[in-house]
Amino acid sequence: MSETRTLAGVHPVDLGDGVHAFFTSGAGGVSPAPWAAADGSGGLNLGLNVSDDDARVAVNRSRVAERLGAPVAFATQVHGDVVLGLGAAEREQWAAHRPPASAGEGDALVTAERGLGLGVLVADCVPVLLADPVARVVAVAHAGRKGVLAGVVHRALDAMVARGADPECVRAAVGPAVCGRCYEVPAAMRDEVAAVVPETFATTDDGTPGLDLPAGVVAQLAARGVEATLVGRCTLEDKELFSHRRATVTGVTTGRQAGVVALL
Repeated sequence: MSETRTLAGVHPVDLGDGVHAFFTSGAGGVSPAPWAAADGSGGLNLGLNVSDDDARVAVNRSRVAERLGAPVAFATQVHGDVVLGLGAAEREQWAAHRPPASAGEGDALVTAERGLGLGVLVADCVPVLLADPVARVVAVAHAGRKGVLAGVVHRALDAMVARGADPECVRAAVGPAVCGRCYEVPAAMRDEVAAVVPETFATTDDGTPGLDLPAGVVAQLAARGVEATLVGRCTLEDKELFSHRRATVTGVTTGRQAGVVALL
């Protein structure tokens, strides 16, 4: 297997037979600082809106697609609850020599199309991968604070069910995100989110109000009968991962890692 196919830093997750899914890290790409990997080697920035060169991002995305074994579609994420359904036409678009920059504006993607990868971009928000390996439907969701409030995970599940998925058969993976010990927010913001999703209520290591978005997403999935695998890596603490909050503190920009899933 080639170095590209191996792709450094990948965290694979098991979502059932015929489903390939993993979370990337900041390593294994061609982007220089400030998007470089923690050891200074080329970074695997997959975001187009963080001042990195588009050509480098294209190379990084192609490495992820090669590792997945399918072209990977990404949306323009806006912290909402819109789900974009993709099919054969989109698979052809994303497999083209010059794929589109975006599948459209939305924070979740769903498909029953074999050989089309779905990607969700994050740098502190929660990446969610979903699959029903029996009905052969997969989805991804970008669940930041606003997305958790808006119920983007519920909307993604609804879109899967509309395509034949059974929530009891859906398997989920909740990827690296900023944890409740680190995600400090104003008390009023914590109360607003916790009023809708109580499991998000948290206190940071400094004793200040916090939000545990991964716990909130797991609770939302459980409410629909979906058991989730929680990766449990904190993007703020783990320097192998991109973190918007960590970069902001140091006055630099950062990249975006991804969760990807495909029916193969």
